[in-house]
Amino acid sequence: MRVDAFDYALPEELIAQAPAAEREQARLMVVPQIGELAHRSIAELADLVAPGTLVVVNDTKVFPARILGTKEGTGGRTEVFLVRKMEDAASADGQAMQRWRALARASKALRPGTRIVKDALVVEFEGKADDGLFEVRLTTRDGSPVDEARTKAGQVPLPPYIKRDVRPEDLERYQTVFARAEGAVAAPTAGLHLTPGLMKRLESRGCEIATCTLHVGLGTFQPVTAEDLDDHPMHSEYFEVPRALAAAIARARERGAPVLAVGTTVVRALESAYDAERPGHVRACAEETRILIQPGHAFRVVDRLLTNFHLPKSTLLALVCAFAGKGRVLDAYATAVKERYRFFSYGDAMLLDRARAQGSGLERS
Repeated sequence: MRVDAFDYALPEELIAQAPAAEREQARLMVVPQIGELAHRSIAELADLVAPGTLVVVNDTKVFPARILGTKEGTGGRTEVFLVRKMEDAASADGQAMQRWRALARASKALRPGTRIVKDALVVEFEGKADDGLFEVRLTTRDGSPVDEARTKAGQVPLPPYIKRDVRPEDLERYQTVFARAEGAVAAPTAGLHLTPGLMKRLESRGCEIATCTLHVGLGTFQPVTAEDLDDHPMHSEYFEVPRALAAAIARARERGAPVLAVGTTVVRALESAYDAERPGHVRACAEETRILIQPGHAFRVVDRLLTNFHLPKSTLLALVCAFAGKGRVLDAYATAVKERYRFFSYGDAMLLDRARAQGSGLERS
């Protein structure tokens, strides 16, 4: 499908530059398949979810991937953006070392052997990988643990559409309250709205909470440049669906309960883990996914979706349109602009029902 089919006009002032004062204060647009849109708040989510619903969240944890350091010897300022750890190892002298793939920006070319220093952390460039990213190795000047030095030297990698410097509160607010598995360069933003109190209210209504892991990758920031989504080289992201989640979905199917995905990352993980031999169920697995979901995709696991408002002409907006119907979603986006909702990572959210004509795992159970 053509990318421009997922375009819409967005005034720049509606791009949220900071989170709501409290997580549950974000607005929530309820988008049923039939009937009027409703304007509620995240604080009311438990009242909008059917008792017994299985609520699936992504427990990935954002790591401080952005490092602003200086070149050893010249003092030239350099920005390094860590993307993915490749291995833990030891250098020739026995010092602890990590190898990473990274982006980098400097006033002059970064050649093999160039060393960037930030506090105790040393980033040494080794060359470029086949994917165009730099290969770097991380060590420390004082023998301290690499993870400790990396965390201290790094900054929260806020998305490029947030036009301000990182603030101390971003360390907490650009992270879900259930973040556990470090590995993401961006937050699973729908999950930013949930609080321990809200999750307890969901559980008090008989809902079950389960987790998967999908490490949001660099590709989430990369624009679609192809005219047709079929020609877009979809980025790869690592995900895990544990046995406990597969069992929770099986229990939900047995009791005829819907599966609510908190965020598009959960949708990607669950639809990638779909068990073709058991309609509506998933496989326990840990692997990479390049799934590209656009209109025409038959959803087999997820029945409802909580998600933020996404960028125009993005694969995430295409996923949401596939889930709830392109016309329905784009009409809802137009209403969101008119009603002055806040967009993107720190913005407001939508609660959507899956387009029923597709069929679902719930209906097959």
